[in-house]
Amino acid sequence: MFNKVKVKEKLMANHSSIVGGSTASRVIKCPGSVALVAKMPPKPSSKYADEGTLLHNTIAEILQNDIPPANLLGTKYKEHVLVQEHLDNKIFPALEKLNEIDPDCLMDMAIETEVHFGDLLPGVFGSADVLGKLNRKAFVIDWKFGDGVIVEAEENYQGMFYAAAAMHTPEVNWVFEDVDEVEIVIIQPPMMRRWVTTVARIKEFERDLIVAVKESEKRDARIEQGSHCRWCAAKPVCPVMTGAVDRAMNTQLKSIDAKQISYFLDHADTLEQWIADLRALAHQMLEANIPVPGYKLVAKRATRQWVDELEVAKWASDLDSSVIYERKLRTPAQLEKELKKHKKELPKELVVSISSGSTLAPESDPRPAVLQIGKQLNAALNKLN
Repeated sequence: MFNKVKVKEKLMANHSSIVGGSTASRVIKCPGSVALVAKMPPKPSSKYADEGTLLHNTIAEILQNDIPPANLLGTKYKEHVLVQEHLDNKIFPALEKLNEIDPDCLMDMAIETEVHFGDLLPGVFGSADVLGKLNRKAFVIDWKFGDGVIVEAEENYQGMFYAAAAMHTPEVNWVFEDVDEVEIVIIQPPMMRRWVTTVARIKEFERDLIVAVKESEKRDARIEQGSHCRWCAAKPVCPVMTGAVDRAMNTQLKSIDAKQISYFLDHADTLEQWIADLRALAHQMLEANIPVPGYKLVAKRATRQWVDELEVAKWASDLDSSVIYERKLRTPAQLEKELKKHKKELPKELVVSISSGSTLAPESDPRPAVLQIGKQLNAALNKLN
């Protein structure tokens, strides 16, 4: 029998600000990061995160309410709309993997459930995608719809967090009653990764989490660098990270031996991510009109676009359509190149150059700051309209 639990829409606050499923690894390995992250401004949502939320909401609706997937086409989340490609590439493959686990549909499941630790860790909670029980095995199933980073199931801290929290959540602790095993499943279409563990291992994880959360409350909480730094929002202000950058900048290349080079290479990915996040933070501050001494925002390189595609088609009515179209209207640069073969020039009034946004640059950069080019942008927009 299908165990129905109210589906919760995934919003900004679907996990604790102290520690949640996605941050459990970082907090356990670096308790001091909790206080550092709390000082950082919230990161704006990305298009990838928003698309992931749309897909999570979609598969939750299908499982919870037994809605045919096709009926959900056109569903929106912010700027994203569910299309057939989403169903074919993500939703259907994910459901097929779920059917491999439970081919006879005998698993009792709870969908999109908020799980917490109660009085054991007040304020610590998260949202589990699927919790299930089949025979004497508990399942924690996590959907991963992103393509960039492969997520492994073995020793997956996020899965263990949901399992440990669910054991303390009255609405779903039935999943773990009288079970012999706990299986963490990562379904990342088209792949599925599975790891079977024990309740004892989940309890061991829980003890590590409690110790880390308690330590995070101390002023001198431990800060450690590692792979968990990759997604940490506090990298730009982390004392360990800033120290690593200073050492890398002040070390003379001639004095570095092979072992030191190997050490720096081991940490290169972390440093590169730190630099990227530092630039993103500076960009975010300047966009919010918070000065960053020595830096400003300048317009990115402008690319030419058509003022009105219909006007271009009218102007080129005496040309074969293959000259100005491929599968769609050629870009100004492409058409200009093609027109040279026909000894024709492209009228300037058909094209406008528009920057795609702003980018960080030192004050010495000759380009004007974006606040000084408002008239230019307005003129371009008026030309488009």
